[in-house]
Amino acid sequence: MAQVEIARFDDVYEAELAVAFLAAHGVSAQVADRGLATIDPLLQRAVGGLRVMAEARDGPRARDLLARAKAGEFAEEDADAIPEQETAGSTGVAVLSALAGGFSGTRRLRRLRPVHWIGLGLVILLFVVPWLFHWLTRLGLIPAG
Repeated sequence: MAQVEIARFDDVYEAELAVAFLAAHGVSAQVADRGLATIDPLLQRAVGGLRVMAEARDGPRARDLLARAKAGEFAEEDADAIPEQETAGSTGVAVLSALAGGFSGTRRLRRLRPVHWIGLGLVILLFVVPWLFHWLTRLGLIPAG
């Protein structure tokens, strides 16, 4: 059967989400330019975006479903809410990592940069020694002064 264009998306992920949403509502659709997106992502925008295609008989229903989804009709109140989490330790880990030389986030973990000994010494001096002194004082091993 003939295929019609349902919508165009700038991003392959948005197009795939639209296809999955339509499939969940009983409409068979596919991303027509999926191969193009995997070969060179920059070509997605050059051709005007990625087309989501469906059979002609499902075209009006698919367009209606996507329009209703864009208007927020299918959104749930708390479905996208991310629970609050304790993140107090993450700042300290980031500071310690940066002072110790850290590693480049764009490289694989097996390519860790060598430890900067000055940074490691500063970390120990500024964080580890006071922390250790605090706990030894709390345990009564060192008199508070």
